[in-house]
Amino acid sequence: MPEGPEIRRVADRLGRQLVGKPLESVWFAFPELEGEGADLEGRQVMAVESWGKALLIYFDNDRVMYSHNQLYGVWKLHRAGRSPSTRRSLRVQLQAGGRTASLYSASDVSLWQSDQVQQHPFLSRLGPDLLSHGVSVNDIEERLATAKFRRRALGGLLLDQGFYAGIGNYLRSEMLFFAGVAPQRRPMDLDDSQRSKLATVILDVIQQAYHQAGVTNRPAWIEREKRAGATRGRWRFAVFGRDGLACHACSNQVSRRMVTSRRLYYCPNCQSS
Repeated sequence: MPEGPEIRRVADRLGRQLVGKPLESVWFAFPELEGEGADLEGRQVMAVESWGKALLIYFDNDRVMYSHNQLYGVWKLHRAGRSPSTRRSLRVQLQAGGRTASLYSASDVSLWQSDQVQQHPFLSRLGPDLLSHGVSVNDIEERLATAKFRRRALGGLLLDQGFYAGIGNYLRSEMLFFAGVAPQRRPMDLDDSQRSKLATVILDVIQQAYHQAGVTNRPAWIEREKRAGATRGRWRFAVFGRDGLACHACSNQVSRRMVTSRRLYYCPNCQSS
């Protein structure tokens, strides 16, 4: 499933196509949204934002469209009147400026008033979005120290969308590795310097994944892997998916374990503390 950086990049692409243009056509496949499309035609999209793995499209009449791709949903951008070849089920279609944004296979779509959208059952459980809500390193340090989170093992905490929204499985492994922290450690087990480093790494890694289309590895390590003929799936990450291979930093073997029923990759040597 795509993580926060991937959804944010989708929001960026939709925004470049839709924002500031009058909507020429709006269509929903859902019976509960019947008639809503006609009310949105002629309106403008004001913004497209991501919040964790949800996507929010803001219209100029104070309405907001919430959508969540879940496992199978996907947005496709194409020319108006030239639908892409796919067997997926069309759920939403927004046309503006002779271009169309089509949402396929998603089942969770709804319209809200802008001042009520945070009451959505999914959004109401989320913490701040690391890419969309202006989160700082200091904010993360303070959140790690709160009573709600300080006693939680970091291997599970980082996947809790109530902590921060947008961190998924590959990001969790990469963040803990670059911070040099073992997954069983808790924020309360870290000293001030370790918590500061972890907070910095959390923000740096998710920003890198956003700007580099999911790549979280260091440039020197990437080049070394490429020279050895590695595929993108091999050089993209520092530890994720690399169990049994040599750690880029220390050459010890990368390990894998199940934490919160998800695969977590780590270096026992680099993450011994």
